[in-house]
Amino acid sequence: MDNNSLNNISGSPRTLVVLGGGESGVGAAILGKDKGMKVFLSDSGSIPEKYRAILDREGIEWEQGQHSMDRILAADEVVKSPGIPPTVPVMKAIFDKGIPVISEIEFAGRYTDAKMVCITGSNGKTTTTLLTYHILRNAGINVGLAGNVGKSLALQVAREKHDVYVIELSSFQLENMYEFKANIAVMLNITPDHLDRYDYKMENYIKAKFRIIRNLTPQDAFIYWQDDPVISSQMKRLATEAQLFPFAEHIENDTHAYVDEDDSVVFDTPDTSMRMPRADLSLNGLHNLYNSMAAGLSACLLDIRKEDIRKALADFEGVEHRLEFVREVNGVRYINDSKATNVNSCWYALESMPENTILILGGKDKGNDYSEIEPLVREKVKAIVCMGVDNTKLEQFFEGKVPVLASTHSLDEAVEKCREIAVAGDTVLLSPCCASFDLFSSYEDRGRKFKEAVRQIPE
Repeated sequence: MDNNSLNNISGSPRTLVVLGGGESGVGAAILGKDKGMKVFLSDSGSIPEKYRAILDREGIEWEQGQHSMDRILAADEVVKSPGIPPTVPVMKAIFDKGIPVISEIEFAGRYTDAKMVCITGSNGKTTTTLLTYHILRNAGINVGLAGNVGKSLALQVAREKHDVYVIELSSFQLENMYEFKANIAVMLNITPDHLDRYDYKMENYIKAKFRIIRNLTPQDAFIYWQDDPVISSQMKRLATEAQLFPFAEHIENDTHAYVDEDDSVVFDTPDTSMRMPRADLSLNGLHNLYNSMAAGLSACLLDIRKEDIRKALADFEGVEHRLEFVREVNGVRYINDSKATNVNSCWYALESMPENTILILGGKDKGNDYSEIEPLVREKVKAIVCMGVDNTKLEQFFEGKVPVLASTHSLDEAVEKCREIAVAGDTVLLSPCCASFDLFSSYEDRGRKFKEAVRQIPE
């Protein structure tokens, strides 16, 4: 957008309303202010102290605990926090008035010519985003980290200016992106998630995810998992001008990253062809192989040196709350996979577990179908410990499918029950399949409390 479009025809500043006082909202408010707009930020909940202090320091008007509809409906444009569903009353009023609603990412993209590496998927996107960022940063690239991780993209565009941004994008963020364009778009996988947001219709969720390929040109790249049935089906129906770089465990037609007969990972792009032993990858498990392939292909397409890619793929440290080893006590290993907020994410965790696993499940169910993990549960799980306000659905589904099925209603109670069941050689895995909001403020809160409880276990 050129600077002339920042103002109305009358020459008065455009009015920007930002809904949500978290990282993305405050960043958008600062960028709007820096671009000469009249900015008002509104949050129906409470704004964290650190963000209130930033808004005050910047001289940006804000409110919390309410929405002043007269001010909100006077906006020329609204930047909406991704967590706000389009069905709440404030959004319905905005839509009824015909006020354009965009995401923070869409807003920030107007004011930068930096290259954008955008990563989405139902599972693995945080790991892949951080791994891609790790490769680029260690190669000396002036790179920013944004989206669901790192700092607000809008704030970085306003105040930091990077040459490349690596952005983790959820389906919620993609909903309100229209003109934004990735240079490299990555789609890891698509499995049912957040269906409560999408009228329990999988096709609505899929459409939101595939917004990541909007506006791609022949100069851009689309990296995706070749064997994902949902992605494969969509690729037959959708047209994109982008160059395609699918990856798979084994070579297929047009595969650009795969494992060869020598158990080496091969990366093949127009300007870079390289390989490295699979055993050298720092991240274990099949799902992490795919994450490493996606990150490596992105780095190859950005002309990062082969030595830098190999080194970074080999020395990357994993993501907190994703298959995170906590402790071994009394011969029992405890694994924190609190980030597994959907069934498919739990499937990936179980796929990498040994037999005699004790699985902690439960939380806010988002319309889950647990049949996806049933074969792995029967094969590897000796006990399921349910941990939630209401465990009825889990108990009904897994009754008779595991030797032990226990119901608990707090984390401490769940960890204590695991202690009772576990013997030396067992693995206790927190991989809940569900959102955390019934008992915890976030999956991070759940994971941290799990680690604290495990560290309290006496030898």
